Amino acid sequence: MNWNPAALPSASGKTAVVTGANAGIGYFASEQLARAGAHVVLACRDPERAEAAVSAIRRRVPGASVEAMPLEVTDRASVDEAAAALLDRERVDLLILNAGIVHPPSKRATDAYGNELVLATNVLGHFRLTALALPVLERTTDSRVISLGSLATRLARFPLDDLQLSGSYDAWTAYARSKIALQVFGFELDRRLRQAGSGVSALVAHPGYSTSGRTPGVRGVNQPSRLKRFADNLQSGWTQGKDRGAWPVVRAALDPDAVGGQYFGPRQVTRGAPAVVGATRTTRSARVGARLWPLLEEFSDQPFAVPRPESGSRG
Repeated sequence: MNWNPAALPSASGKTAVVTGANAGIGYFASEQLARAGAHVVLACRDPERAEAAVSAIRRRVPGASVEAMPLEVTDRASVDEAAAALLDRERVDLLILNAGIVHPPSKRATDAYGNELVLATNVLGHFRLTALALPVLERTTDSRVISLGSLATRLARFPLDDLQLSGSYDAWTAYARSKIALQVFGFELDRRLRQAGSGVSALVAHPGYSTSGRTPGVRGVNQPSRLKRFADNLQSGWTQGKDRGAWPVVRAALDPDAVGGQYFGPRQVTRGAPAVVGATRTTRSARVGARLWPLLEEFSDQPFAVPRPESGSRG
């Protein structure tokens, strides 16, 4: 279908949960979903920044239905509490796995469980959350899990024997491999959902090359300095704002013609209108997905066997 980011399909009646939604792609995806009529839950680590984002959406989208929910993706107790809160809801139609470290530490760090911090933040917490929250997604038709990928997946190898980067570490490799892992998870999740006959689908989206300096200013959310705007605008030929970087995520969420396993990104690779685009062979590989899955179960301490849905109608 022809897709116009300025004229989105109605999302009225849908509930969308967006992790890491207080800034960047997550914020603008949340704002756009709220503008389309969805009830949006901003699942964020920092309560003050979350409330600032909620206030910004309400200020910019009259009548927006939006709330904040605590979620620290590297804390298993927080993930479990968030999943339990979602299970108490009547419905969750969209689970957008966006939270992550964009600028990794220069030296290898770990979470409280010994997992490399970038992998834990970008992938393991989301794996555990999705596994625990899947039953609420099963309650409605056409519910979707959307993993936020990256162009960085094109620029790194993915040796499964060193996901934790215990042999050698650098910040760029940590980020790129975490995004490869998240894309592999997204595509493998969809294969397992389809095999189980689930009504839930999994899609992956990437934002292209989106920078804060080319993003509209939003009080309390995105307020880049004049120097940052000047520097980012020097790259205007191949970059875009994070508001536009959210377009592929929102299309993956709301396009009625979208199907599980699709990969959305800017039509011009780094920028442009959202379209179905090609993912790397590694992230698409069923063999890699099958090998990665038990590692994610081990590292997150969370079994994840996709069950066949119970018989009966969905809402």
